[in-house]
Amino acid sequence: MNFVGIDFHKKYSVATAVGENGQRCREARIHGNTRDGFAGFFSSLEGPCKVVIEACWNWGYLYDVLEGLEGIEEIVLAHPYKTRVIAEAQVKTDTLDARALAQLLRGNLIARAWIPSAVSRRRKQVLRQRMFWVRMQTRLRNRVHMLLDQQKHKVVLPEMHDLFGVRGMKVLRALRLTEPDQSLLQEHLKVLELLREQLHEMERLILEENTADPATLLLQSLPGMGLVLAAVVAAEIDQVGRFPSAPKLLAYAGLVPTTHASGGNVYQGRLMSMCNKWLRWAFVEAAWGAVHNSDYFAGLYQHQRHRGKGANTAIIIIARRLAEIAWKMLRERRPYQPRSFLQPFPGRSPTILVTAPAGTP
Repeated sequence: MNFVGIDFHKKYSVATAVGENGQRCREARIHGNTRDGFAGFFSSLEGPCKVVIEACWNWGYLYDVLEGLEGIEEIVLAHPYKTRVIAEAQVKTDTLDARALAQLLRGNLIARAWIPSAVSRRRKQVLRQRMFWVRMQTRLRNRVHMLLDQQKHKVVLPEMHDLFGVRGMKVLRALRLTEPDQSLLQEHLKVLELLREQLHEMERLILEENTADPATLLLQSLPGMGLVLAAVVAAEIDQVGRFPSAPKLLAYAGLVPTTHASGGNVYQGRLMSMCNKWLRWAFVEAAWGAVHNSDYFAGLYQHQRHRGKGANTAIIIIARRLAEIAWKMLRERRPYQPRSFLQPFPGRSPTILVTAPAGTP
């Protein structure tokens, strides 16, 4: 068996192969990261191969290339933050990284990351692209507000629910500000129109790809979960079976605080930073919707506020509860059933009246 470590870069890769005795069999720099280049490297090795690559910026391309080559029995995706021998090395080069990966693979010491299927990766790309456009739209809207605030004494806007709705956009186009604010405002409005059209197209594509997905359909029964948020959660979780318990999913989503315990003292800090930020964003967004659309989550939110929790902290608690329920729903393949929240007596934990059959999430 050959153990191959590949240090993947944008324009080239360094590959190192070691045998079962730990001796290097071959080492090469593969320019262009072409399929023929990798095929030539592996064809020169005798016997089957196991390969390890790091979960870097474009690992999916390399994984698809290697998956189609003969002689490769297994491809391992290394977790970059947990591969400490590389992250903490004082002398770090591409060649040394590839050698270290190969030796760690030989000793079965690689911290493995989850490898989603090609279909799941494509779904994630579409959903993350939509979230990117939404964030860009928010930044542009904030810049429009900044321009209007700078001329607040000259601009009087009519009262309206949505400044960037149909009526609001007509008002913004009719405004006449002093230069250069007038030109900047018109530029922002043009880009906002383009973004709105692009978002409509992305939502059409998301609808086509996710309406038949069983996990997405299940999650849409959860309060606060529309099609987009349900699709994001389903795609980022991918297979709920890889999380043996709900706390594992909570940690993956970064909805639990960091904990430091020493000498009998326990300190809980900020939320975990090393997490799936897309999944955390989706659960937090769903939590705000659940508070407004569900009596159970509204009661739980108010209960946390009465306990002295801030609004953001209370929402994180709601998001954590949503993630727990989502895990249960996906594991048992059952839709959400409405619940009722009863205010607890002073000094006691909240009492939950379940209106669905026992055991239902």
